[in-house]
Amino acid sequence: MKQEIKIIGIDDAPFSFGQKKVAVIGVVIRGNAYIEGILKAEIEVDGCDATAIIINLINGTRHKKQLKVIMLDGISLGGFNVVDIQELHKSTGLPVITITREQPDFIKIKNALQKHFVDWKKRWDTILEGNLRQVNGKYPLYVQYVGITFPTVREIISLCTIRGAIPEPIRIAHLIATGITLGESHGRA
Repeated sequence: MKQEIKIIGIDDAPFSFGQKKVAVIGVVIRGNAYIEGILKAEIEVDGCDATAIIINLINGTRHKKQLKVIMLDGISLGGFNVVDIQELHKSTGLPVITITREQPDFIKIKNALQKHFVDWKKRWDTILEGNLRQVNGKYPLYVQYVGITFPTVREIISLCTIRGAIPEPIRIAHLIATGITLGESHGRA
């Protein structure tokens, strides 16, 4: 695999549940170090538009032709605005990898969806579509992926992780998202 593979890492900004919209930041990065571009869009908090917005963001960027992978900080953004990674892959032609630090508590997630959403079943089914696997490195990560093999997922994560657990495309997207929202970046991606 090329050391300078171009990846877009996407994370949402901090938000409160009283907000209607939340910023979503995409960082186009070459390998693990060189930032090629920053993209921004907005999605509804707990809405159903994340998949379509991200598809438009990626398909509309001048960086699209060079992108090889989409990385998301989790399967949902802006609360429970669940990203359909199958549709994202199909509509962009790019492999998709979601990254989380901790193994999802599926019972807790399902209960929250049932409690708060009329369309909970659709969101739940979308969450379960991706293969959930643990990636063991210096720190364990949990990934869902489509359009790519698990060995390649591990290789890409290893390639673009400098320190800690989180790959640089996600870590940098998180820093930018928190910085533009709160005035200073902080927290863990």
